[in-house]
This record gives sequence, structure tokens and C-alpha cells, in this order.
Amino acid sequence: MPLEDELLETERRFWTGGPEVYEAHAAPECLVVFTELAGVMTNADIAKTVEKGRWKDVEIAPKGLLQPSHDTAIVAYECRARRKDGVPYHAVVSSGYVKRPDGWKLAFHQQTPM
Repeated sequence: MPLEDELLETERRFWTGGPEVYEAHAAPECLVVFTELAGVMTNADIAKTVEKGRWKDVEIAPKGLLQPSHDTAIVAYECRARRKDGVPYHAVVSSGYVKRPDGWKLAFHQQTPM
């Protein structure tokens, strides 16, 4: 599977899955940037904030992939989704990954609401 497809599939799991997805696919520490917060969080702390089923009708449109080295990659995409209460959400998203022996791990995540 091409790297962009693999990372976007992981991103889809972050949107639609529960805490276990973050525990399995986020690096031990991750820099997160949202409108309401920015900072370094552990994958355990991120997992505590996640509720399975919080997003529905998730649509991801790829915008680009950059792989500056064999063990780092940055993916950008546009996401449209609905919160569990039905409120629509639209954002441009970027995520940075590092390759580890057990796979690609999320180390940076940013969302800019549109």
C-alpha cells in the first residue's frame, strides 16, 4: 500500500475509532495544535480525551504527502465530518509521523477549522 494511503487510513481510524487507536498509533508524546489548545501530550492523555463514535460521515480528501527522510512523513488533507450530535465540521488537517520498529507513529497533529 502506498505510504499516503497507509497514513490516511490511520488518520481515518483516529477520527472513527476509540482510545485504543491512539494508544496503538500515536508516539509516546505528540504535539497537538487545535483552536482551543496547543501543546505536547502523551498518547495516554490523548486517548483519555477520545470517545468512540464522536465523529460520523468522515470524508478525507488528500492534499499532499512529504517524506523528508525514510523515517518521517507529513500528510495533509481536508476533512468533513459530523459530530455525534450532528453538527457539521470542516477542517484542513496535517499530521507528522515517525517510523518506529512497530510502524508509523503520530508525533504531530494540527487542525484548522474552515
